[in-house]
Amino acid sequence: MLIQLIGFVMMLITLVIYLVVAQAIISWLVAFNVINTHNQFVRTVLTYLDRLVDPMVRPIRRFMPDLGGIDLSPAVLIIALIFLRDVVLGGLIVDGLV
Repeated sequence: MLIQLIGFVMMLITLVIYLVVAQAIISWLVAFNVINTHNQFVRTVLTYLDRLVDPMVRPIRRFMPDLGGIDLSPAVLIIALIFLRDVVLGGLIVDGLV
């Protein structure tokens, strides 16, 4: 039962990683004027992704140095999530602690 719960949490972490990547790509496309926010669908998707991802990257942004226009906080979040998923939770399953 606990292995299934850990597997579910690992899938949720993977989903969050995909959401962070999607939010970063869409924000880059908007910043480089490839797509614009005058389109209702783009604005809706960007708004919801910002609402989901921003609470997770906001604490990281407080500790990151100002690099001008470059925001590395999504990359730091992705690395932390991969570490949590693969090393911490994956180690529990491999070591047989569960």
